Amino acid sequence: MKKSICVSCLLLVLSACGVSETAVTAAAVGKSKAEEIKQGQQTMQKVQQDIDAANQQAEAQRKATEQAAQ
Repeated sequence: MKKSICVSCLLLVLSACGVSETAVTAAAVGKSKAEEIKQGQQTMQKVQQDIDAANQQAEAQRKATEQAAQ
């Protein structure tokens, strides 16, 4: 009886270690994914700014061409 209780306790401790390791791994992966999302959003904002600047430049060139044609 005493031996089975010790074995049960040992199994409980070992399984708890696996659970905590899994939780730590999940937290690390979650943090990594959050950082990836943040970087992706920053990249998307930069691309949008570049597109807006290109559109403004094209509009200015179009206006200049129209004025030159008059």
